[in-house]
Amino acid sequence: MSTIFGNKIKNLRREKGFTLDSLADAAGMSKSYLWELENRESPRPSVEKLAALAKALSMDVSYFLDEEATSPEERHLDQAFFRNYGELDATAKEQMRRIMETFKKS
Repeated sequence: MSTIFGNKIKNLRREKGFTLDSLADAAGMSKSYLWELENRESPRPSVEKLAALAKALSMDVSYFLDEEATSPEERHLDQAFFRNYGELDATAKEQMRRIMETFKKS
């Protein structure tokens, strides 16, 4: 069963077009070790392995350590959403709030 850490690696790997093999090569680790990081319950990579993985994925190491951190793509989408929301008139904002409440309930 994978963890938040493992899911972050797997999702970024896929978003950036890496296979297990290609990311393992880029980060200087074996494919099986990378698979373990993505899928094991409690992965414990060394600082060196974590830094190499972050570099290969063009990410900061802190992204992998912070369970609340989102990917740059998610942050960009959130910023665009709030920017668009800010440009709405009062009526449209109220409609959006009601839509959000409906989604939160379901």
